[in-house]
Parts: sequence; structure tokens; C-alpha cells
Amino acid sequence: MSEASQTLHYCLSGIFCVLVLATLILCLLRKCAPQTDLLELKQRIRSWWAIISVFSLAMLSPQWLAISFFAFVSFLALTEFLNLTKTRRTGNIPLRWLYIAIPLQYLWVAMSWYGMFIIFIPVFVFLILPARAVAAGDTKGFLHSSSVIHWAMMSTVFALSHVAYLMMLPGNEGALLVIFLVAATEINDIAQYLWGKGFGNIKVTPSVSPNKTLAGLLGGVLTTTLLTGIFGPLLTPMNVLHSLAAGAIIGFGGFCGDVVMSAIKRDVGVKDCGTLLPGHGGILDRLDSLIYTAPLFFHFFNSFYG
Repeated sequence: MSEASQTLHYCLSGIFCVLVLATLILCLLRKCAPQTDLLELKQRIRSWWAIISVFSLAMLSPQWLAISFFAFVSFLALTEFLNLTKTRRTGNIPLRWLYIAIPLQYLWVAMSWYGMFIIFIPVFVFLILPARAVAAGDTKGFLHSSSVIHWAMMSTVFALSHVAYLMMLPGNEGALLVIFLVAATEINDIAQYLWGKGFGNIKVTPSVSPNKTLAGLLGGVLTTTLLTGIFGPLLTPMNVLHSLAAGAIIGFGGFCGDVVMSAIKRDVGVKDCGTLLPGHGGILDRLDSLIYTAPLFFHFFNSFYG
């Protein structure tokens, strides 16, 4: 077994150990405080078991299967986004065109065709879909539906496909990069929540996400930066300086992804994007930060080590 494979197994084992610890803490809380409502926490932990189990299998799978997994995640996310924004099922842009773009985008990933991967959705899909709508001769709701569909494709397919492209590195280095990115993004979310709850009342985006505080933002970025500075050189080819920079990028990018998705939910008048993950909401509620951190980290890493 190669050193990268051993590191991959150690990482996944460590993640499951954290889950076991969280489950034990939940059991302890149920015994010590039986009157406390722990339903949401129980649902969250159960969902995390399912999420991490499936994610771990993908990381241990051959590249083609791992890429197929991320393509399926994009499919679920796109469907949820379209349902959330109530995009018309009939009219100027048939939605099957959007779903056809998913396997094509991930085909470019599997082929390591970086040139097509990077322009297919931002250029070709961006130009073709409105032209198709014009050809249909239906202008009712044209601007709204075109805008929603373009944002849906950019966030749920283009942005998330950057995670899959990290898998194309030889050996298990790609899987370790994905774990590094996803773990840092989730740690940033948790750290910003804890820092925001514990310190400060200065709101960063009061009209969009009232719970987002300056202390949460800065504390989360600092925590993420320090942890990535420690674990980055152990899990990835990055040195300490680049790992610290990656942590800062992920910290600020995760915050932006979170509040942007919050703005979308407020615009359409919902609390959660869906109900797929009990205790978390929908899949977009879990991936909102990754929509920003994935492309930002990918291009940062690729500029130095690509």
C-alpha cells in the first residue's frame, strides 16, 4: 500500500472516530438531560453517518466511480435548485438540456480536458440556452428563467465539478485533496457558527443572515487557516505558507457561499432548500459553502501545483 493510500485510510478512520465520539456524546446527553429536546441533533448525526459513509466509499473507489458520484450530487443539487426557484417546467428552455450538460461536464473531468471543462458551462451553455429559448419563440419570463437557469448551472454543476477534477491527480493524492477541501469547508462552517454564538454581536449581513457576526467570520477564518496550516502539508503537496493561504481562501469563500445561498432562500421565502437530509435541510444547505470554496481552492492549488 502506497503512502498516499495509507494517509487516505487514516483520514477516513479519523473522521469516523469523530462521528463515533459525537454519537457517544448524544447518548450521554440523552441520559443526563432526558427532558432536553435533542431530536434535531439526533437527526443531524444520523445524516452525517449517511453522508460520510457514502463520501468515504466514493473516496476509496476508482476515479471513474468517484466522478460519477459527484455527477450524481450535481444532479440532486440542480433538481433541488430548480424546485426551490420554481423554474417553469415548460416554455422557453426545456430542462432536459440542463441535465444533459451534467454528464458532459463530468466527461471533460474524466478526460482531464481542462480547456473544455473550464469553458463548457460558462461559455457554451451560457450562449446555447438563451438561443434555444429564442428559437422556441417564447419570451414570457425569458429574462427570469434564463438568469435562474444560468445561476443553477454555475453553482450546482460547474462549481461542484471542481471537486471532482481534484480527483484526477495520480494515485490517492486527488482523494486527499478532496478530503482536505471538504473537511476545511465543514470545519469553517462549524467554527464560524461557534465563534458567532460565543462572541460579539456585530452583524455582518443583518438583512440576509442575522446570525452571521463579525466575530464568527473572523474567528472561523482564523480557526480554518490555523488548522489547514497544520494538516495541509500532511495531506497535500502544499507547503505551510500555501496551506495557510488556502485556509484563508476557504474561510472567506465559505462565508460568501453561505450568505449567497441564504439570500436566495430569503428571496424565494423558504428556510431550507429541501428535506433530503434530516436535521440539515436539503443538499444545497450542506453544499452552499462548497459552491464557492471548490472553484476558489481548485484554481489556487492549480496555479501553484497544476
